[in-house]
Amino acid sequence: MQYLYIIKTGTTFPSTLAQLGDFDAWTQAGLKNAKTDVRIVDAENGAALPPAADCAGVVITGAHAMVTDDLPWSIALEKWIPELLAAETPILGICYGHQLLARATGGEVGYHPQGKEIGTVEVSCLPAAEHDSLFRALPAAFPAHVTHAQTVLALPPGAIRLAANRHEPNHAFRIGKCAWGVQFHPEYTPKIMRAYIREQAGELTAAGTEPEPLLEAVVPTPAAGGLLKNFAGQLPQYGD
Repeated sequence: MQYLYIIKTGTTFPSTLAQLGDFDAWTQAGLKNAKTDVRIVDAENGAALPPAADCAGVVITGAHAMVTDDLPWSIALEKWIPELLAAETPILGICYGHQLLARATGGEVGYHPQGKEIGTVEVSCLPAAEHDSLFRALPAAFPAHVTHAQTVLALPPGAIRLAANRHEPNHAFRIGKCAWGVQFHPEYTPKIMRAYIREQAGELTAAGTEPEPLLEAVVPTPAAGGLLKNFAGQLPQYGD
């Protein structure tokens, strides 16, 4: 039997965890329409990665680590991704997962030259999104929650750019038939986004960015959140 695996690559801030839960729970909530049973793999803490043959689909979460830290668990995950691609397993990489998917397939990841992007921002679909099974139902532009310092500096060979904004040219891409990376967070709610801004308020202020306008600009992001539903909707049902 195959399962939909959420690969947990980190844990949120302790106070956010206590109040709102963690990456895996947020992601699973967004996948609630999945007709395939969900399993959590805590990759950061050394849990074994399943064989591709056991995976109906894989979602790789965000993390507070940096891809360029080259942590042992992250390297193992990066080496596992080509196995999934060879099996044409549907993959959705979110933030850290997006960057890891890019690097596993020949892209370049590093710190964004313009610094951190955080808050609720507008993301625009690119022409290729019209023909993409995950993005074609989205509006031309939509709000999305973001918090990232690193980015995909160069997409993998053959990757299709799907979404961008002024700060981030590679907000979403597809590699092959069924592997997507999104830099934004479709699993975040407004409460989670505000918590992230508050947790980083000191760092933002020190860098010359006032947190209050960012907090005031947080809005619901149903279109971005719909990507998780779209992804779940493409997976096989029990027994397929």
